[in-house]
Amino acid sequence: MPTISTADFKNGMGLKINGKYYTIVEFQHVKPGKGGAFVRYKTRDLRTGRVVENTCNAGTKFENIQLTTSEMQYLYNDGGTYYFMDMESYDQIAVSSDMIGDNAKWFKENDICLLRYADSELIGVEPPMFIEAEITQTDPGFKGDTVQGGTKPATIETGAVIQVPMYLNQGERIKVDTRDGKFVQRV
Repeated sequence: MPTISTADFKNGMGLKINGKYYTIVEFQHVKPGKGGAFVRYKTRDLRTGRVVENTCNAGTKFENIQLTTSEMQYLYNDGGTYYFMDMESYDQIAVSSDMIGDNAKWFKENDICLLRYADSELIGVEPPMFIEAEITQTDPGFKGDTVQGGTKPATIETGAVIQVPMYLNQGERIKVDTRDGKFVQRV
């Protein structure tokens, strides 16, 4: 494994610390008047998303990891496993539902998803930023239900429940932001 020192730190760089994968959020070299220089840095755990603040002596060595992203097409799931295909080589990979987590509610067949790797180990799967989906269940809208800010729950074809404007009905297609689960627009 290649190692780097604190002098090589850059925001977004990948590190392996105690067997866990992190990315550097921010760092600061500090040279006090007395004593040795040190580095104050924040890292984000690539599995949990938790941000941790640390300090270490200047020149400390860390294990460097290569962070890569691969675009793959989501094919289907069989309950416990999700299947993705590389669009160039047509290779398929299976990913356990544990790795997918809450993102499962945003996957639609044939959508392009991002698979994130630390070196060669898969560390996460992200759905597309926006998806188009059909509303499969919601209370009916009534003529005149155009109250500003009024929303109601709606289930979309992926199974996710989101808040939509009152005027939308079952069967309509909408655009959804998967980062926060918010309605964007009617399609």
